[in-house]
Amino acid sequence: MKVFKNILTSATILFGLMANSQETVPETYINPLDIDYTYMVYNSANNISYRSGADPAVIEYRGEYFMFVTRSFGYWHSKDLINWEFIKPEQWFFEGSNAPTAFNYKDSLVYFAGDPAGYGSILYTDDPKSGKWTPTASISNNIQDSELFIDDDGKTYLYWGSSNVHPIRVKMLDKDDRFLETGVKKDLINLVEEEHGWERFGENNYHPTLKEGYMEGASMTKHDGKYYLQYAAPGTQFNVYADAAYIGETPLGPFKYMKNNPMSFKPGGFTNGAGHGITVKQTNGQYWHFATMALASNSHWERRLCMFPTYFDDEGLMYTDTSYGDYPLFGPDHPTKAGKHTGWMLLSYKGNTRVSSSQMQISKSTSTDGDYDITEMPLEKNSAGEIISKVLTDESPKSFWVAEANNDKHWVEIEFLAPGKIYAFQLNFHDQDSEIYTRIDSLRHRFTLEISEDGKNWETVVDRSDSYEDAPNAYITLNQPVKGKYVRYNNVKVPGKNLALSEIRVFGKGLGKKPAKVKGFTVTRQEDRRDASFKWEPVKGAQGYNIRWGIAPDKLYQSWLIYDKNEHFMRNLDRDTEYYFSIEAFNENGISESTETIFVK
Repeated sequence: MKVFKNILTSATILFGLMANSQETVPETYINPLDIDYTYMVYNSANNISYRSGADPAVIEYRGEYFMFVTRSFGYWHSKDLINWEFIKPEQWFFEGSNAPTAFNYKDSLVYFAGDPAGYGSILYTDDPKSGKWTPTASISNNIQDSELFIDDDGKTYLYWGSSNVHPIRVKMLDKDDRFLETGVKKDLINLVEEEHGWERFGENNYHPTLKEGYMEGASMTKHDGKYYLQYAAPGTQFNVYADAAYIGETPLGPFKYMKNNPMSFKPGGFTNGAGHGITVKQTNGQYWHFATMALASNSHWERRLCMFPTYFDDEGLMYTDTSYGDYPLFGPDHPTKAGKHTGWMLLSYKGNTRVSSSQMQISKSTSTDGDYDITEMPLEKNSAGEIISKVLTDESPKSFWVAEANNDKHWVEIEFLAPGKIYAFQLNFHDQDSEIYTRIDSLRHRFTLEISEDGKNWETVVDRSDSYEDAPNAYITLNQPVKGKYVRYNNVKVPGKNLALSEIRVFGKGLGKKPAKVKGFTVTRQEDRRDASFKWEPVKGAQGYNIRWGIAPDKLYQSWLIYDKNEHFMRNLDRDTEYYFSIEAFNENGISESTETIFVK
């Protein structure tokens, strides 16, 4: 078993390179979450090997946390929601668990279900850290994406559904009699794509032929006497995969669509998607929404996990904060800013990158018809004859570089466009012909990281050359920030035949000026009121822009982060809702002042 630490492991911090101030670097995390994702059996017949983590079910039990993930052949345990230790159970579903559900009943028992075959056997334990579970006999079949919910009065409900035709349904069970059905069964909610733009199928909510999105991943949260029935749409492989909620006065409804939906939505930036999740209450009272992100490079079902702070406003509306949600965020135990953006910006974006060798470099994206747009980049060299790469700093997890081997002869060197104070790194490894189709606990990512101010004099700041950590999305913070303009990754050994990376991201604070306030921001809703177009004047020195919107000037709960462009088109609005919009610019030095909100009927 392995413990992930959000600290500098076996690292040497060079005091000669440190910034003058000895500031205290807070505990942070980043999305996608840095855990040892399991290799999937999907597509093994086609020799497609990749890791995935999806459909998380996270519970608090006796002051600690347990996370169950689709087909992972076990589950994770944490004391702080950041550092996760994998637990391999003594007995488990043969194919892992599919879209699992778990429930902590009054700190006495943990109940769990998620058989890939759809059979409704429920397991239970009073010691989940031991890995010992007791099964009940199977109670039903054809149950997919189930959610077990036990109310304070002991009445038990099973919500389920994964379909582009059928609704989310519920049936009552008797937890004191093998979870047998009581006879109460009910259809609850269905998609209404003609009203809810974000429910439309496809990348960016567009597909030329398929119109029906998938409704799946039911989840129930009880807060302040109300019942929040959450669901995911329109498809796990898309950037617009999201969770929304209906609110009811009882677990059986009736349920009313929440007017600020979707409540968990992250369509832009480096990693996209925030659907098919679960909301868990931290011991300090803070809520968190764990959800699924769409990596979708080797396969549409290649996914990762994310975690966002969740709130209930003065109207009882449930929402998450996903703004800058794939940048470093303050840890869950921060007293005032848990889950908020740290202010560390992306120093490495579009950095000049040299590599030791190149078997291939692929630029890849999910197209609007559900397939891929793929370009194999020609081998390119600089004036000194060195191989360069543009895919490692392009903010796309689907694009990737593959070295000619997997040993200590291979490296990546990035020169930032401007120097800065470096606080953290995120290394996103790519699975290229890994030929692994199950969970293997002996995998290791071994490497070192160096920093330089001039590209000539290098100092090691991270040494994981003897590490026992399996970290396909390794996130490493420094104890103190270090000034630099160059970062060098030196490979030792990683899983797979060849070293392959999709992105090296370096975060910190630039030494220049943040962008000016955006001018000329306009919003035009289309004849189809679910659609809107945006334009604004380019801001000098901006890396990108963050559009915010919501149902009131003080409720801009949604955001869409965009690089480089000064126009945008979205198809995710609710037809009959009036919205307010604002925009801000950002670069490696910080974030501009937001524009005044624009009201659009």
